[in-house]
Amino acid sequence: MRVRILGSAAGGGLPQWNCRCANCQAARADSPNVQPRTQSSVAVSADGCAWYLLNVSADVRQQIVRCPDLAPPTQALRGTRIAGCVLTDAEIDHTSGLLQLREGCTFGIFSTAFVHQCLTRYLPIETVLAGFADRPWTEIPLGDAIRLPLPDGDFSGLTIRAFETGRDAARYLPDQTGEAAGAVIGLQIEDFNTGGVLVYAPGLQQLTRSLAEAAQSADGILIDGTFWTDDEPVNMGIGHRTARQMGHIPVSGSEGSLGWLAGLPARHRVYIHMNNTNPMLNNIGPQRQQVTRHGVQVGMDGDVFEL
Repeated sequence: MRVRILGSAAGGGLPQWNCRCANCQAARADSPNVQPRTQSSVAVSADGCAWYLLNVSADVRQQIVRCPDLAPPTQALRGTRIAGCVLTDAEIDHTSGLLQLREGCTFGIFSTAFVHQCLTRYLPIETVLAGFADRPWTEIPLGDAIRLPLPDGDFSGLTIRAFETGRDAARYLPDQTGEAAGAVIGLQIEDFNTGGVLVYAPGLQQLTRSLAEAAQSADGILIDGTFWTDDEPVNMGIGHRTARQMGHIPVSGSEGSLGWLAGLPARHRVYIHMNNTNPMLNNIGPQRQQVTRHGVQVGMDGDVFEL
């Protein structure tokens, strides 16, 4: 399985358009220590030809242009190597890019039933896309592995299994209670031919049993690195909720994800979906050094590895 990080930042990217935090200022100044990043998305493929996007950010056009593997095939005037898009939640920063992929070419979209409902009734992406191109939608179950099909129905060589990582519903939902089954999932993706396993969990509220079980057999894990500390959003003045209240486990601390991630057997242990305020985005900062000492990588746009 080939894995490519298309975008490694959380919503807003780095620099964020309205932010003057230390990281955003450094990125605007072309500092060698803080590189600009686009919003979170990953591409996976069993054969290097047919690719599946794991979440589709508003930066998807830029990400595709920068990625030769996603360039249109040479045998036709128009076409795409994108075989499908798998969504882990209904958040705007993970779904709005679907609107940028409206100009023809057939490929499927995969999500939980709850996310499908959100993107039909409240943020009507499915309805809008229907006027431009065929986008068949498949609802994926929790806990059961399914085969990812190619647009012609053949097996892609990849299976996916979804598991819950949080129930924090998107903020645009009217009168939502903040929790819903299937609102936020992780994915266990397996290459049928090689046996390589990737775990992808960009939105993680806590270290769940289902995540731990999936991670034990993973060759690579891409995990939520949104905030360094639980109180980072409040201390930085960007919100009134803590990281956990926003649906993100912090990286550091006794109950953070770093110590757990460092103990996993996976060859590739990588943080993705980093908020622009996260101090580990500074290559020479003590937080980055701490992550590196634990044998964990801070993912970057364009990173590629094979499982």
